[in-house]
Amino acid sequence: MPPLSVRTEPVEVPARLQHCTICEREYEPDDMAYCPAYLGHICSLCCSLDARCNDMCKPEASWSAQWQAAARALLPGPWWTRLNTELGRYLLLMSAIVPLLGLLFYMIYQHELRQIVDLGDGARDALAQGIGLGFMKVYAALVVVSAIVTWWLVLTHKSRQVAQEESNRQTQALNEQARALRDEIESHQRTDEALQQAKRSAELANQAKSRYISAISHELRTPLNSIIGYAQLLDEDESVPPHRKQAVSVIRRGGDHLLSLIEGTLDIARIEGGKLTLDVKPMRFQECMQQIARMFELQAAGKGLAFRHEVQGTLPEVVRTDEKRMRQILINVIGNAVKFTSVGHVVFRLSYAREMAVFEIEDTGPGIAAHEIEQVFEPFARGSASGATSGSGTGLGLTISKMLTDLMGGEMTVRSATGEGSLFRIRLFLPEVRAAVAERELPRLQRIGYAGVRRSVLVVDNEEVDRDLLVKVLAPLGFDVRCAASGHECLALLDSFQPDAILMDLAMPGIDGWETIRRLRAQGLSRAPVAIVSANAFDKGLDNDAGIAAADFVLKPVRKAELLDWLGRALALEWLHAPQPIVAAAPTAAMAPGEFVYPSAERLHALGEMVDLGYFRGIVTLLDAIDAEAPQCARFVAHLRELARQFQLDAMSGVLRKACDASVAP
Repeated sequence: MPPLSVRTEPVEVPARLQHCTICEREYEPDDMAYCPAYLGHICSLCCSLDARCNDMCKPEASWSAQWQAAARALLPGPWWTRLNTELGRYLLLMSAIVPLLGLLFYMIYQHELRQIVDLGDGARDALAQGIGLGFMKVYAALVVVSAIVTWWLVLTHKSRQVAQEESNRQTQALNEQARALRDEIESHQRTDEALQQAKRSAELANQAKSRYISAISHELRTPLNSIIGYAQLLDEDESVPPHRKQAVSVIRRGGDHLLSLIEGTLDIARIEGGKLTLDVKPMRFQECMQQIARMFELQAAGKGLAFRHEVQGTLPEVVRTDEKRMRQILINVIGNAVKFTSVGHVVFRLSYAREMAVFEIEDTGPGIAAHEIEQVFEPFARGSASGATSGSGTGLGLTISKMLTDLMGGEMTVRSATGEGSLFRIRLFLPEVRAAVAERELPRLQRIGYAGVRRSVLVVDNEEVDRDLLVKVLAPLGFDVRCAASGHECLALLDSFQPDAILMDLAMPGIDGWETIRRLRAQGLSRAPVAIVSANAFDKGLDNDAGIAAADFVLKPVRKAELLDWLGRALALEWLHAPQPIVAAAPTAAMAPGEFVYPSAERLHALGEMVDLGYFRGIVTLLDAIDAEAPQCARFVAHLRELARQFQLDAMSGVLRKACDASVAP
């Protein structure tokens, strides 16, 4: 019997299989890796297919991490600490944008100077000085707009980081819950606890989103209050020269546009959170529809478009609805149709039957692709059809209109095809009111003072710029205005000064506005009416123990008319108005393009070439020549000059196209 042999080489023991967290299959350890996003082991196939984790297992591989590591290594610690903030990034961006803008304008200025070759030295110097002043004004306006937009971009970048962190935290929480449910499926108690935890996490995430939107709104409204407020004062100042008025108008329009973006975002947040309430009351239906139609008739005529308002059947005089929100819906949809339509017509069609109003807005614009119709009502969605992205806008108009239509119990649908235009159809329940009489909005007159004894107002705000703005608004009207920079200073001032009204900010150091109101009421320091003047838009309309109603809330940026309306109601003021000058009617302002007398076809063709090139000086020179040789075309020339001054080249193309069609017609 041979001796037993003993094996000395190692024996390979099969490795224990591991469980994949995603596909729930078992694989060998060599094919598995630990994923910090899913808090478990995943297989190589799932790792390659799922990219939502943004490579959390390799945090140093991102460009941002490498840039920050290099900056920390190269810069001193205190410098990096200051630069690695929102303000630091904002200053870095502005330090690059401002010189680049200056260099660009300087190059354009030098180019323009080289074009001036046929003038004398004196005329050339004067023209160069005028061009330089013009460039400086435009450069200053662009720097202001760039500063606002850059700050918005920095805050948006921060919001994306916060949202990503919140998403990662939620993903981790959900994975932990899923693993607990899989390991302890027999335990119903733990299952219920996990579900409750998920619900609480979702509520916290929604509350975090609301808090963040509120904070963003406050941070943007605070500088906008100064920009728009002083722009209003300058716009009403008769001593401001006309060329300065235009710069003020540019600043005011830019601020209004940014404010509309903020209001749109807040409206979406309020609707999603169920905090938007409708103010339903009788409204003059026919009159409102005629006003909207007249408003867009002028805009369409300026672009050379035909605008038709068609009413099918008989409309009721008065209906019951939220007039503000219904106007918002129609203005957003019709405004988009006019904005994105370059050739053809826009039709606003209206029918009413059995207390149901049907609005149809049809255009001959670029249309919407079939695969984009489902996303057309998503926030910030913009169509990719030809011309659909040429206009300015935020992409919130249709989203808000659809949400408001659903909130009012209506329905909004769209039918469109690329190159064939679009048809939006809105159905709203508008019950007719026969006995009630709707309020008629009176034209606003400029208020220059009030009758009676002098009234005093106390302004409480920690921002000196905002206090000065309110003083400049109220003092010229005859109010005795006192200021306090904090809640404690307000309470101390009330011992010796009794105002007739108090304008209170909310976010202040020490004690906030709510606590200040509670203390002055509890201590009996003042019984004067209080208005909240704050940038905290979400606080408006919320229940509070200070007795402040939604009507006593004035949002920043402060609208002068809204503030004076509140003072008039609270103090029962009889306003004194400035006399209205008698202005002769200007028939050319509302004149349709079909009423113009057009120049020759050669001149129209030459104008079209200049517009296609975007050569502003050539357009103006050619218009001067037409005006000199054909006085009967004065209205046509004046209309094109106004469009050229506003750089509305698309509108000019539409007018010239219609003029060419009219000139070749028999």
